[in-house]
Amino acid sequence: MNTDLREAAKEYLVRYGGDTFPNLFRSAKGTIVTDSDGREYLDFTSGQMCATIGHNHPAIVDAVNRAGQKAFHLFSGMIPEVVVELAQTLARDWLPGDIKRTIFINTGSEASEVALRMAKMYTDGYEVLALGGSWHGITGGASSVSMASDRKGYGVPAPGVFVVPEPNAYRPYIPGATDEQSALATLEIALKMFDMQSAGRGAAIIVEPVISAGGVLVPPRSFMQALRKAADDRGMLLIFDEAQTAFGRIGTRTGSEYFDVVPDIMTMSKTLGGGLPLAAVATTAKIEEVLHERHFTFYTSHVSDPLTAEVGLAVLKVIAQEQLMARAKEMGAYLRGRLEELQQRYEVIGDVRGLGLLLGVELVRDRQSRAPAHELGALTTTKCFENGLSMNIRRRPERGSVWRIAPPLTVSTGEIDRAVDILDKSLRDSLDEMAAKGTA
Repeated sequence: MNTDLREAAKEYLVRYGGDTFPNLFRSAKGTIVTDSDGREYLDFTSGQMCATIGHNHPAIVDAVNRAGQKAFHLFSGMIPEVVVELAQTLARDWLPGDIKRTIFINTGSEASEVALRMAKMYTDGYEVLALGGSWHGITGGASSVSMASDRKGYGVPAPGVFVVPEPNAYRPYIPGATDEQSALATLEIALKMFDMQSAGRGAAIIVEPVISAGGVLVPPRSFMQALRKAADDRGMLLIFDEAQTAFGRIGTRTGSEYFDVVPDIMTMSKTLGGGLPLAAVATTAKIEEVLHERHFTFYTSHVSDPLTAEVGLAVLKVIAQEQLMARAKEMGAYLRGRLEELQQRYEVIGDVRGLGLLLGVELVRDRQSRAPAHELGALTTTKCFENGLSMNIRRRPERGSVWRIAPPLTVSTGEIDRAVDILDKSLRDSLDEMAAKGTA
């Protein structure tokens, strides 16, 4: 490894939180990332959950080259042809219900800002309901409705945010109830609390169809339908944050399709850009007309950029041509089966859950208490990386110790087998090490 660059990283880079590896990295291809020593790792987080069709897919490389022959960037008022092609493709082939008009920006945080801005202007309200365990971004408005990260130390958040307890079948808020009963009962209480406190200025309910950063939680369908009704009853808009659920990862076109609930606004990001910074927000023609009449503005230096639109169009074509939605179901079932085999052998694997190729594995000290195994999770994640497998673990004290496993949709059974073998060895070694220290 280039030790000079490692030292330069320490001297010149701002440390921005999250898991940071000691290595520097050089390249990525498919499901493999390579560090500066030339060592390869299976990437079972698809980068930051973004490389849906694998790192540096040839179609993405070709799209970047095409953009290089035409344009990477234009004045924001000049709408590139490829942006219209992408919007048309989304409306015709991917978006649910009457949702058809889209704005293209760069990141998921930015998409959340657009969606909240739309909802507040359309309703003339400012109050927003968000789920516990949610993650919608790190910018001002987005961070105020994100509950899965540390909220301390950043000043006063945007006013008017109310929390709905997230549905958690493994850790229900109401003991003895079914997951559906618990989810609906806590929602009813949260809505009553909101109605008591509301100034009558409701704007939106924002939700991830699968609550990923909160532990890969899949709500009951009835819960999502109840959110739709709650929004309608209060004159609020329903926003689906589909950063991780759109475009095939869960085996359907969108989370909206899976839950059979159509939101008013849909945000998309990670899975659309295939590793490049592309995000989108889509809504109905009716809502967009009102917003336009009221002079809605989200005019940035990189709105409607042709480079990322070219890539987004390529990603959607690959998903369709290579039938990756069906593959997500097939490979997701295979991966889940392998993980459930481990669960049968290890008492510390309390739960395996998720949809398609977005899976969560929750670690516990024992299945009776369900006490989170934070130390075991951290140690095993480190050993997995040392053995050639990169995974992401969520270690919020109030929500357990959960691996988020989300390989590219192009992952093979052979790669899944290798990853599970590494996980098996790493977990066993971690348990042995903790037992030897008397901390198991």
